[in-house]
Amino acid sequence: MAQVFERITVDPSVCGGRPCVRGMRIRVSDVLDLLASGLSAEQVLAELPDLEREDIDAVLRFASTRLDHPILAA
Repeated sequence: MAQVFERITVDPSVCGGRPCVRGMRIRVSDVLDLLASGLSAEQVLAELPDLEREDIDAVLRFASTRLDHPILAA
């Protein structure tokens, strides 16, 4: 299992190698989908009780770094 980012891990045997929170089967995309659908951080924590507030912060930082890359247009 690789520690790709604080609290974010990638393990080929967990969720098909997609980024997850602390090796659990809670994908980064699951947390982002809940937030994007309008749930507050507190509601996400209630929905996914194994998560901690720091996990949500790590998911947002991870997503932000993945989107912050140059795009070359030809």
